Amino acid sequence: MKIKLLMLLFLTADILFCLLAAACGKEEDFGGKAFLAEESPAEAFSGEEDSSSEAGDSVPGIYVYVCGEVVSPGVYILPEGSRVYEALALAGGLTEEADERGLNQAEKLSDGQKLTVPAVGSAEETFFSEADDGKVNLNTADAEKLMSLPGIGEARAADIIAYREQNGPFALPEDIMKVSGIKQAAYDKIKDRITVR
Repeated sequence: MKIKLLMLLFLTADILFCLLAAACGKEEDFGGKAFLAEESPAEAFSGEEDSSSEAGDSVPGIYVYVCGEVVSPGVYILPEGSRVYEALALAGGLTEEADERGLNQAEKLSDGQKLTVPAVGSAEETFFSEADDGKVNLNTADAEKLMSLPGIGEARAADIIAYREQNGPFALPEDIMKVSGIKQAAYDKIKDRITVR
């Protein structure tokens, strides 16, 4: 009888604690995602996991700023390893004025990245300036552009593209030496003709 009474007492205390926490707006933990007690679990878990919900830093993933010619520009939270096309989808897709020719929609995104979708006119200006510059962008160039570099054949171009898809964009031109088969001598031949901007 005493054990039942003690169990009832503990259960009552636990319920009172939960009610007090809800009244004070204390954060409750449901399944690893934190949200304010004023929110319903449905609101906190609405949408896909790790999407652009207002869950703050408690949500694992990467933050990407999608702007330019998209329907809903803004900062979105995506799972690590997400691709450009997934961020564009979260932003509502492209507008009619968007020029996607310069976008590599299969490229992996990184935390803090800014993804700008250009308009048709501005994209053409960008393409011309890159052509005038004469440098190949390691982060956006397709296999054909990469093969225009001395010593870079079809297989090596495929290796470069595979590397950036698996590891994200190159931060520095010399990072190309992280690609299997490209050593200092090969880098010295192309270093004046490549960029990562």
